[in-house]
Amino acid sequence: MERMSIKEAAVLAEQTMQEFSLRHAPIVEKNFARVLDAMREARISENHMKDSTGYGYGDVGRDALEEVYAAIFGAEACLLRQQIVSGTHAISLALLANLLPGDELLYVGSPYDTLQKIIGLHGETPGSLLESGALYREVDVDFNDLRADVIVDAIGPQTKILAFQRSRGYAWRPALDMVVLRGIIAAVRQRCPDIVVFVDNCYGEFVSDVEPIEVGADLIAGSLIKNPGGGIAPCGGYVAGRRDLVERAAARLTAPGIGAEVGCSLMPQRVFYQGLFLAPQIVGEALCGAVFTAAMLQNLGFQVSPRPDEMRSDIVEAIQFGRRDLLLEFCRGIQRYSAVDSYARPDPWDMPGYTDQVIMASGSFVSGSSIEISADAPVREPYIAYFQGGLSRYHAKLAVCRTLQDMQDAGLL
Repeated sequence: MERMSIKEAAVLAEQTMQEFSLRHAPIVEKNFARVLDAMREARISENHMKDSTGYGYGDVGRDALEEVYAAIFGAEACLLRQQIVSGTHAISLALLANLLPGDELLYVGSPYDTLQKIIGLHGETPGSLLESGALYREVDVDFNDLRADVIVDAIGPQTKILAFQRSRGYAWRPALDMVVLRGIIAAVRQRCPDIVVFVDNCYGEFVSDVEPIEVGADLIAGSLIKNPGGGIAPCGGYVAGRRDLVERAAARLTAPGIGAEVGCSLMPQRVFYQGLFLAPQIVGEALCGAVFTAAMLQNLGFQVSPRPDEMRSDIVEAIQFGRRDLLLEFCRGIQRYSAVDSYARPDPWDMPGYTDQVIMASGSFVSGSSIEISADAPVREPYIAYFQGGLSRYHAKLAVCRTLQDMQDAGLL
C-alpha cells in the first residue's frame, strides 16, 4: 500500500487534534481554576515577586509559593526551591531522605535511567541509595494491565517506600493512570497501612484533573522546567506531600535542624508564579501537540504510544522508528525547526546519568526545558523517539510536518 503524503497525513492529524482539544478543555479549565483559587487563597501580591539574599530568612515569596503548590497538589507541605537543579534531584531528595539503612525501596517497574544511578544499580555510585545501606527491589509488572494484587504481594517486611513512575520515561509503556493508581493505593492501604507511597510526578502535572496525592499518595516530586513551570520558570524543583516526609527532604537539601527555614531566592519569584499561573493552559497545548504528532506518525505507518485516541497521563509521545537513521533525522529536524539554536545539529553523546548514548533536540528558551518542544532518545533498538509537544500546538504542527517533509525529500520515508 502506498504511504500517505505528508499533506494528507497532516489534514487528518489536525482533525484528530481539534477533537482532542474539545474533549480535554474541561480538564484545562478545572486545573486553571485550581491554580487561580490557590493563589487567591494565599493572597499573593506584588510583595511576593521579589528575590532575597543570604540565608533567605523571611523570604515571604518563597514561603507563599510553597503554600500555593501544596494547595494545588492537595499536600500538607511543599518544598519548592530554585536550588533543586532537576527532577532527578527532587526525586533523590524525596527518596534518600526517607530511607534509612535496612529500609527497602520497592519500585513498580523499572525506573528511569538517571534514577538507576541514584539507586546505585550500575556499580558504586557515591552517595547512592545502596551505598547508604538501604535496600532495593523491583516489581515486574505489565503497565497495560497493572494489577494491584501483584504489587501488594511484592511488599515485604522491610519495605518502607513503594515507588511509582508516572511517566513512561525511556520505556515503551503507558503512563500511569490516576484512576488505576487510586485503586492500587487503596489495596496497599488495606494490607500495609504504614507503607509510604511515592510518585515521580515528572511530565504528569496538570495532565489529569487530579494529582497523585489526591488519590492517596504520600509524597511526590517533580521539576519546574517541566509542566508546572509553564515554560517560564528557569530552574527549580519540588517535593510535596505528608509534612514529616517533606521536612526530611528539606533537611537533606540544607542541613538537619535548618531544613526549609533557609534558602534564598536569588532570582525574583515573579517568573515562578507566572509560570505556574500559565501551566494548565501550556500543558493543554503540549498535549495537543503530542496528539497531532501521534496522529501524524501513525498515519504514516509508524507505531506510536499513546495512540491518538488513547488516554494520556503525561505529555510524552513515543514514536518507534525501527531504524537509527530515521530516529536521528527526526530529532535533528525538531531542533532545526525550533526558535532557539535552530542552526545546531544534535548528535548522540554520553549524557551524564544514562547508560546509552542520548540524542537530545531541545531548541528551548530555558536550557533543557521539557515542556518546550523537544525530541530525545537513547540510541538503542528499537530506536524510539520521545517527543514533548511544546508551548504551542502550532509550533508542534509546523516542526513535525516540516521535519517529516525533509525526511521524505531526502528519501528516508
